[in-house]
Amino acid sequence: MGEPSLRERALRHLARRDHSRAELAKKLAAHGDADEVKAVIERMGELGLQSDTRYAEAFVRVKSGRFGASRLRSELARRGIDRDLIDEAITSECVESESERARAVLRSRFTEPPADPREWARQARFLQTRGFAPDLIRKLLKEPYDESA
Repeated sequence: MGEPSLRERALRHLARRDHSRAELAKKLAAHGDADEVKAVIERMGELGLQSDTRYAEAFVRVKSGRFGASRLRSELARRGIDRDLIDEAITSECVESESERARAVLRSRFTEPPADPREWARQARFLQTRGFAPDLIRKLLKEPYDESA
């Protein structure tokens, strides 16, 4: 058996999971020249096997329960997704509001409200690394924890 073709490599990658155009191009770059890679990716898109829109929506759907909009945007941009597609995906796939998601993420990690400035900073850093806005973090850490939530 010989070396798999560029098309076969692309199909194998896409069979495992969705990839953005940029991710797929990066993975195929070592196996063909830029024009060949571009042509294969274009063909995958024409066949409906690769879609940046579908990739962005799936990514947001899976990760929105753990990350804020800022982190989702930066992760998708890093993966080569266009800004407009990112905004559309976040708008369509984030069913809960940013504050509801942040509250759920905070409550999943911390069961008690911050008792002192050091604990407040710890919880704020946690939410900040998850991509939530500083204003939202301040608001959440001021409110008392609801035992039923």
